[in-house]
Amino acid sequence: MAWLHAWVGILPGWLLFAVFLTGTIAFFRTEVTFWMQPELHASQPGPETAAMAMERLRTLAPNAESWVVGLPEERSPTLSLSWREPGAPPGRRGLTGTVLDAGSGVELHPRDTAGGNFLYRFHYELYALPRDWGRAIVGIATMAMFVAILSGVITHRRIFKDFFTFRPAKGGQRSWLDGHNAAAVLGLPFHLMITYSGLVLFISTLMPWALDDGGRHGRGGAPPDAETTVEKQLTPADLPEFAPIGPVLAQAEALWGIPAGRIMVEDPAGAAVITLAPRRNTRLSAHSGSGSIGVERLHFDGRSGRLIGRDDNIEESAVQATNNVLGSLHRARFADTTMRWLFFLAGVAGTAMVGTGLILWTVKRAKQQARPDGTIPRHIEVMERLNIAAITGLTIAVGAYFVANRLLPVDMADRAGWEIRVFFAVWAAFILHPFLRPLRVGWVEQLTIAAGLFAAIPLLNMAVTGSHLFVTLPAGSWIVAGFDLICLLTALGLGATALKVAGRWPVAAVRPSGRGARVRRRAVGRVE
Repeated sequence: MAWLHAWVGILPGWLLFAVFLTGTIAFFRTEVTFWMQPELHASQPGPETAAMAMERLRTLAPNAESWVVGLPEERSPTLSLSWREPGAPPGRRGLTGTVLDAGSGVELHPRDTAGGNFLYRFHYELYALPRDWGRAIVGIATMAMFVAILSGVITHRRIFKDFFTFRPAKGGQRSWLDGHNAAAVLGLPFHLMITYSGLVLFISTLMPWALDDGGRHGRGGAPPDAETTVEKQLTPADLPEFAPIGPVLAQAEALWGIPAGRIMVEDPAGAAVITLAPRRNTRLSAHSGSGSIGVERLHFDGRSGRLIGRDDNIEESAVQATNNVLGSLHRARFADTTMRWLFFLAGVAGTAMVGTGLILWTVKRAKQQARPDGTIPRHIEVMERLNIAAITGLTIAVGAYFVANRLLPVDMADRAGWEIRVFFAVWAAFILHPFLRPLRVGWVEQLTIAAGLFAAIPLLNMAVTGSHLFVTLPAGSWIVAGFDLICLLTALGLGATALKVAGRWPVAAVRPSGRGARVRRRAVGRVE
């Protein structure tokens, strides 16, 4: 089991670090996207926001087949409107939309950005690969992670005792092992849950022959008998009056216990069926694959405001309910802000667990395989340098991604694509960097650059936008302020690590030998 734990951890380890890091950030992907669009930061909802949205849609799209209103919430306080014109293609491609200030109703024009969605999608399907290929690669790595967790628990006889034992001052293998154990035990239930539920979500890719699709659940929308009756071009004055939306929303909140997150209107000029969806699922066993909003639906008569139907009590088999629970847990779509922070911190522990495991593997084998003259095999050196590229190199790329969001011209063509190109270009440069520098210098330089980048993000935000910490903290804008504060904490952690690595490094170390040659060099060191 010790052998199995070591090898299933190291072989996909660099990919797993990327999956854990980007997946952890993705718990706040909505907040990340909001931060990356500073044009939206002034939006503050008011008591008449929903009514204003309905009235604006009467003006913008009186002939539309359907309307959709994305209501403001604590994670994104803007108002989004979209509609489908007659004859438009199905799906999102056929929607026309706009974003409004939730208080004033002024149309906003946010910059084009890949936002948190890029990091979210990268963590489970990578990038620039066929979707099934990316998901299969991540799925196989996830299976290896699951095996590594189980075998690690089996081999770790003092798992709970070692959780309270951390000796960073000892240096070498002992300190890395203590850190790895602490990070692993701290989030063990989360690590088991997030890994196994990820495998379940990949079932259609990894085991397509096992599927028996009984139909999609929770699609909502209008009841089957709703028909589109618009046959001529109408003006806003031609539309019949709607029931006040405030009491309809209040009725839904009383039934669900949480506010509505979306208003959908089918056939606004005819039957006008209003369908509401909750801000998030109210139960873990609800299907969680239909977006960030909940799956339950309430249907109201648009003219009278009377409740005419609900589909929040879908009967599901035990297998379907179990699948839904695992999907809800993995995506955290049921979670309020407090629970989302707990998931985020557990994800940080998981990222640290993978990173310390990668370093521990090379430290241990460098010590075990050192030759009598002090040299180590070439492949150990290569893996040590790949650790730098995978751990600090990726961290720098993430920081560069956020910096690019503030520096690229707002009106730049394909701006979102250029943000992603910056991410990969920077990562590629810092994959190459460790192979051009002595090992110790590579670690220290990359940790220092990463610390500098994350420290620069709030300062850059202050220089180019009006939504910086001196504004957002007094205003209580915790989405924007929280992002800047996390960047500062990350910078402090990376900077402290750089100082620690530089200070703990051996005065002299040995460069791995080539074939038939044994050459000693000073100050090239290994992470010990």
